[in-house]
Amino acid sequence: MHGFGRIALISAVLATALTGCGGGGNSSSRTGFNPEPPVISSDASLAELTASAADFDQIFQPTIFDYTGTASYLARTTAIMAAPTHGNATLTINGIAGSPGEPSGPIDLLEGNNVITVTVTAEDGVSSQSYTVDMGRNGASALAPRWFIKAADNGADDRFGARVAISDGTLAVVAGGEDSAATGVNGNSADNSADNSGAVYVFGRDAASTWTQEAYIKASNTANSDAFGHAIALSGDTLAVSAFQEDSAAAGIDGDDSDNSAIDAGAVYIFTRDVTGIWSQQAYLKASNTDPVDGFGVSVALDGDTLVVGASYEDALVSGVDGNQADNNGPDSGAVYVFTRDAAGLWTQQAYLKASNPDAGDRFGGAVSLSGDTLAVGAAYERSKSTGIDGNQASNSWSEAGAVYVFTRDDVGDWSQQAYLKASNTGSGDRFGDSLVLSGDTLVVGAPLEDSAARGIDGFQADNKALNSGAAYIFSRDVTGNWSQQNYLKGSNTDSQDQFGHSIALDGDLLVVGAFEDSNAVGAGGDPSDNSAPNAGAAYLFERDAMGAWSQIAYLKASNTDAGDEFGSAIAIDGNSLLVGAPLEDSVATGVGGDQTGNDSIDSGAVYLYQ
Repeated sequence: MHGFGRIALISAVLATALTGCGGGGNSSSRTGFNPEPPVISSDASLAELTASAADFDQIFQPTIFDYTGTASYLARTTAIMAAPTHGNATLTINGIAGSPGEPSGPIDLLEGNNVITVTVTAEDGVSSQSYTVDMGRNGASALAPRWFIKAADNGADDRFGARVAISDGTLAVVAGGEDSAATGVNGNSADNSADNSGAVYVFGRDAASTWTQEAYIKASNTANSDAFGHAIALSGDTLAVSAFQEDSAAAGIDGDDSDNSAIDAGAVYIFTRDVTGIWSQQAYLKASNTDPVDGFGVSVALDGDTLVVGASYEDALVSGVDGNQADNNGPDSGAVYVFTRDAAGLWTQQAYLKASNPDAGDRFGGAVSLSGDTLAVGAAYERSKSTGIDGNQASNSWSEAGAVYVFTRDDVGDWSQQAYLKASNTGSGDRFGDSLVLSGDTLVVGAPLEDSAARGIDGFQADNKALNSGAAYIFSRDVTGNWSQQNYLKGSNTDSQDQFGHSIALDGDLLVVGAFEDSNAVGAGGDPSDNSAPNAGAAYLFERDAMGAWSQIAYLKASNTDAGDEFGSAIAIDGNSLLVGAPLEDSVATGVGGDQTGNDSIDSGAVYLYQ
């Protein structure tokens, strides 16, 4: 009996637990105790699919599984962004795990067809669906500008496109002859009371990947003929703009910009963009030894938080790093100033650099290019007769032959000169170093007044039958820090006065060289022998293969070629984007994608964006 009673008691307790406190035994209480098993999704569809290199030929729909697109030759890689419909689904892109809603890593695109497979696996781990993207990459001969861009306030003689820059999907374009007296950002562009004061226009892409003007930028102290925009540099959300003819006598950072007692001393203005996309002036920079006619800002280079400013008319006759700035015994010897920005956004001058062989009239600092902790400085009027690397700097027998100086910065921020570079065929008047670009361990130097009639890569350098035809020289640095010349470049249609090499842009293995070339060809791959459009301009695209060999792969002309437009005067390349300026183009179009055919706004200028 005792055991039976114990069993009965346990049964009663269990019954109470099953029916809930108070007994009732209703169905909802039973459901609460035995919940329905969770539903595991078998949805393996995508809600979104895009490619960075090109738009698809079809509108994306989750039930369409095959897509095609055509990318420019410049699109050497693409990134795929895929977002599964169900939040717990997973995906792979070409077999590599992807993050839903985030761009993939770069996927190489070869010329021709490239099939990319995106596979979605449902939450149940069983159901899956594959989407394919057939991305065709065009050859170089099919390159054409995707966007034709003019200033929103197009004006004759504004020279929009005199300087250009690209960084991370942002374009900056200078209108060197723009005349408004506006100050700051997005002022009144219609006031033309400050002749040749200059302006910068910033463009960004909207959600539909269309380029629109984002900002109209002027100096904080706009004045006649200050040449605001003579040089620009763009790195992420920071824009440096020089005005090498600005007149204030201020020195250092954020001095009085209203004192105009130092004619053509020069200044540099730093602008930054905040998280909402608004641009504002962050700093106003002057040399530490401001002097009239020094031309501080004749060149600028920016990489992250380091800014380099050239003042090619500075006069100190000292050599090396941080010498006596007050010595004005070397007129127009030139100097370079290095500035750095701290975490609080404050700029300070880090170094004052001079050539190892300063001399009056050398114009050291006329061109600068910065890549990490390496800086290249051009002195196109330097006069030594030496050739190659680290030759005799003391010879001053060949005027305007030109030289380039390479500096490096160590871990504690100290700068020193690493190399002294000359052309392999140094010649009087060649102006080697008039333009240059540095990327990692590759340096390209332009000599726009070099005279050889050679064509293509590594031709005969000693033939001086094509006066001022121009050349470009490629140097590389080995793991021990030693520099050597790798190649000697000429255009495929070398001709006198073309000034091949007056502008240069480099991104990885792609190099673009501008020339005041004369052919009447239009677009890519036209006939370069028709010289009926003097100074129409051209850009030459070179590529380096896996073995390190360079070759010309495209000859680019404007989509509306015309005499005197000077297409190729300014060039910038970044990733899949190439921007070419034609500051003397004449159409009356405004904004993005306007009519290119009219010539009623003389020298208003335009830029052409290839993507």
